[in-house]
Amino acid sequence: MTSQNFTCTITAKTTARNAVNAINHVNLWWAKNYEGKSEKLNDVFTVRFGDTFVTFKLTEVVPNKKIMWLVTNCYLPWLNNKTEWTGTECVFDISTKNDLTTIHFTHIGLVPEVECYDACITGWTGHIKGSLLNLVTTGKGQPE
Repeated sequence: MTSQNFTCTITAKTTARNAVNAINHVNLWWAKNYEGKSEKLNDVFTVRFGDTFVTFKLTEVVPNKKIMWLVTNCYLPWLNNKTEWTGTECVFDISTKNDLTTIHFTHIGLVPEVECYDACITGWTGHIKGSLLNLVTTGKGQPE
């Protein structure tokens, strides 16, 4: 049996451009404690939650279609392997049909076999289906 990377999908009545703009404003839907830039190819940014931090590099940007973040460094203090996310990738695939835009999120490397899987899928689901969707539809997310 092949392991499945975590995925989460939302659809909203908006444009692909607005969806990408929301994704790029990480501090408005995921983490208030945010440093760096997250809009163009090779941008680097870090999110922090207390002692926890994750640093990402944008490794692929296809305007209004796809954004890929590579985790270049992290510290997850509650895990045995405190750098478990390093080398994993977060992918946002964006598509529009009629007046609905879908964001399909995949965290490549976040599979059931890794220690943080249960806690991390709960977190991602809340951030994507809750805060990011709210930012896209109402202009107001709920970042931590």
